[in-house]
Amino acid sequence: MIKKFLPLLLLSFMSFASIAKNTNYASNSSKSNLSEKIEIIYKSLNANNFVLPEINCFKKAMDGFFNLKEKGLISKDILTVIDFSLSSTKKRLWVIDLSTNTILYNTLVSHGMKSGLEYADSFSNSQSSNKSSLGFYATGETYNGKHGLSLKLDGLEKGINSNARSRAVVMHGAGYANPSIIKSQGYLGRSQGCPAIPEALKAEIIKVIKNKSCLFIYHPTKTYKIASKLMS
Repeated sequence: MIKKFLPLLLLSFMSFASIAKNTNYASNSSKSNLSEKIEIIYKSLNANNFVLPEINCFKKAMDGFFNLKEKGLISKDILTVIDFSLSSTKKRLWVIDLSTNTILYNTLVSHGMKSGLEYADSFSNSQSSNKSSLGFYATGETYNGKHGLSLKLDGLEKGINSNARSRAVVMHGAGYANPSIIKSQGYLGRSQGCPAIPEALKAEIIKVIKNKSCLFIYHPTKTYKIASKLMS
C-alpha cells in the first residue's frame, strides 16, 4: 500500500523552487526536461475550487516565466495567465502563486474593442489600435487614474507588446468588465487594449501581482508563435 501511494507523495512535495533552480535552456535535452517539470507543476496545482487554465496555455506561460526569471526581468513567483482563445463570457484570467502552486484568483478579463466581440482574434502593438497585445509582460508600479487604482505593464517582446507603456495599456477595474454586462449584451465589455478586470477584484489582484511579476496573454495564433523569442 505504501508503494502504491509513494509516487503521489513525491509529486505533492515537488516544489517550484527546486524546479526553477535547475532550469537550463542550453540544450534540447534540458528543454524536454523542462516540459516534463512544467507538467508536474500543472498536475500538482491547488485549484482552490477554480477551473485550471488549459494545459497548452499554461506550458507556454511557464516556459516564458522561467526564461524571464533566469534573465532577471521578473522577480516574484507570481504568474498571471490570460487566455484570449476563450470567450469573454468565461473566467479567462488566472493568478497563480508558484511558491505554493496555488491558484489565487480566476476571473473575467476584457480584451480590446478592435480585437473582436465575444472572442479576441486580432492583436496589435500599434498606437491607437484599440487592440490587445499578446505575450509576456512584467508588471510595474501602481497609480490612480481615470479608472482609479491601476497597474502599469511593461511589454517584454519587441514588436509584439513593447509599446504597452506608451499606449497606456494597463490593468484596471472597469464597470464594463463586470459579470452583469454579459447578461445584458451576451459578451463582456471591451477596452481600448487594456486587460480590464471586475471592479470588485481589482484592488486585491493588483496588490498581489504588482512590481515585477510575470503576466502572459495567450492566443494560439501562428503569428505570435513565429515572432516570440521567449518560448521554446
